[in-house]
Amino acid sequence: MNRLADATSPYLLQHKDNPVDWWPWSEEAFAAARERDVPVLLSVGYAACHWCHVMAHESFEDSRVAAFVNEHFVCIKVDREERPDVDAVYMEATQAMTGHGGWPMTCFLTPTAEPFFCGTYFPPADRGGMPSFLRVCASVVQAWDERRDEIRSSAADVVRELQQMATTPAGGAVDADVLDAAAKRLSEEHDDEWGGFGSAPKFPPSMVLEFLLRHWARTGDGRSLDVVAATCDRMARGGIYDQLAGGFARYSVDAHWVVPHFEKMLYDNALLARVYAHWWRATGNPLARRIALETCDWMIAELRTAQGGFASALDADSEGEEGKFYVWSPDEVGPVAAEMFSVTASGTFEHGRSVLQLLTDPDPDAHAAERARLLTLRSERIRPARDDKVVAAWNGLAIAALADCGVLFERADLLDAASACATLLVDLHVVDGRLRRVSRDGVVGAPVGVLEDYGDVAEGLLALHQATGERRWLDAAGELLAATKRFADGAGGFFDTTDDAETLVRRPRDPTDNATPSGSAAVAAALLTYAALTGDAEARETATTAVGTVAAVLERFPRFAGWSAVAGEALVAGPLEVAVVDRPDLARIARLATSPGAVVVSSGDSPLLAGRPAGAAYVCQGFVCDAPTTDAEPLAARLGVRRQLGDEPRRAEAAPGA
Repeated sequence: MNRLADATSPYLLQHKDNPVDWWPWSEEAFAAARERDVPVLLSVGYAACHWCHVMAHESFEDSRVAAFVNEHFVCIKVDREERPDVDAVYMEATQAMTGHGGWPMTCFLTPTAEPFFCGTYFPPADRGGMPSFLRVCASVVQAWDERRDEIRSSAADVVRELQQMATTPAGGAVDADVLDAAAKRLSEEHDDEWGGFGSAPKFPPSMVLEFLLRHWARTGDGRSLDVVAATCDRMARGGIYDQLAGGFARYSVDAHWVVPHFEKMLYDNALLARVYAHWWRATGNPLARRIALETCDWMIAELRTAQGGFASALDADSEGEEGKFYVWSPDEVGPVAAEMFSVTASGTFEHGRSVLQLLTDPDPDAHAAERARLLTLRSERIRPARDDKVVAAWNGLAIAALADCGVLFERADLLDAASACATLLVDLHVVDGRLRRVSRDGVVGAPVGVLEDYGDVAEGLLALHQATGERRWLDAAGELLAATKRFADGAGGFFDTTDDAETLVRRPRDPTDNATPSGSAAVAAALLTYAALTGDAEARETATTAVGTVAAVLERFPRFAGWSAVAGEALVAGPLEVAVVDRPDLARIARLATSPGAVVVSSGDSPLLAGRPAGAAYVCQGFVCDAPTTDAEPLAARLGVRRQLGDEPRRAEAAPGA
């Protein structure tokens, strides 16, 4: 029976024609397992996941495998991007049982949803010390038939341990000392030669880079800025960045940013566009400006949907091969481009082909010509598939990036794109006052929003309000943030689901960042901005307490609490509240402020503008206001503007092929 045909998830739709009798995550599926008295096979992945495709082709499309699992299990398929709550619970179980996690995730559950055996990818035949998927399934069936009481007892123990992990983190204070220590630890962990943190694989450390930019702005610590510069420069020149059309891949499989895992995610690019824009704001580095704008242009060209939202991702694969769309041989590119983009005879990827890099700065005209030529050649290739579901949280991050880049680089088209996306979220994704997580083709999906959706969408709306002055975005953000009370744990922190959400084996809570800011940090940062824009003291107090619950994590593992540190820097700095009335020159200076978390409004209907006489800039901090100023130099000094005044960018052209 095909139960996935009406799914909103492209990932589920990829599996609708499998011979496996898949169910979507539902109570009906577990009822069927209880009625049949069989365990549940839970498979979790996402549409752009290369190894998810591999396992699907090897096992789920195999009629022999399908016949076995259909007979012995109720099989449930979950899109982790639609149901991050389900993914989080069973990923914790997988990590606890195996010491690692990833996708595809394969879990075996009791009919009451308790996990008793978990893993990730299993091959079609025994190899490399890994048992085949069918062997694993057969072993689970045998254990279920012969040792069921033992399995149920073990599963109950796993659930108890997961529930204990959900305790409220100990509170603390995130002050200047904590933030300085976090920056110092990050400095020590940084790879000074190649940028980034740790060894292969390397992921773009977006949240950490944002924190270090704020730390440098507050303290003047040159080391923090050097870490940002080294990492951003290496990533922008490496293969992880698409040197032709712009946009970053998910991660680098090596420590040198050469060979990426080729899937391109909306959230990575939204976060990185903002980081590069803020690096430019701090330094005026032309590479930072180029990458920020190319990344925004790529998001609009490649991910924008007909409804104005942004699709989730581009696949890693095309024509059944990972990276085929992006790699080149010397003969394909020609001698000029081969030298420019480090395409060698031996290659940096498979089969003697290379991922393009830009390790030196070529002549701009030659660079533009070769990019355009190679883009034309690449356009004749079969493109990777697009996961076109719209995820609320990731679209919130995109709105924030487009709003910041639009106002910093005076790109009205980016602001228009941000406004269109915000309109889609507010009009379609908000249902009966609650945020829904996904939509597709203009139809909102059933999955309810989790904490990160509320925090990231509010963050985007608040950035858009500051950029445009439109009151509706501020009001909509306020309504979303008010609704986060339903996520509160009663002790100053947050769960990732509401108090009336579907009951899982445990209520998920994760205060640490992963590929995106944690829900708790996202809400705290947005609350702090909202408080600065409106004077809402309760919002500020809630943000302060929420950031404090992550103090211990920030002190010990700052790489996993970057967005909480971002909020912490804003708390320590004030943040400054800046209103500019009828002085475009001063408004431009205010937009270049590096003071952590500073809010800036210069037009429209904003509470910060109310009652302010025209012709001046007004700066407040912690309920205390400076005297109004009409002088550019003192204003720049007060706001931490590090650029030379008058050093303004020309309006950027769109990236080739955008």
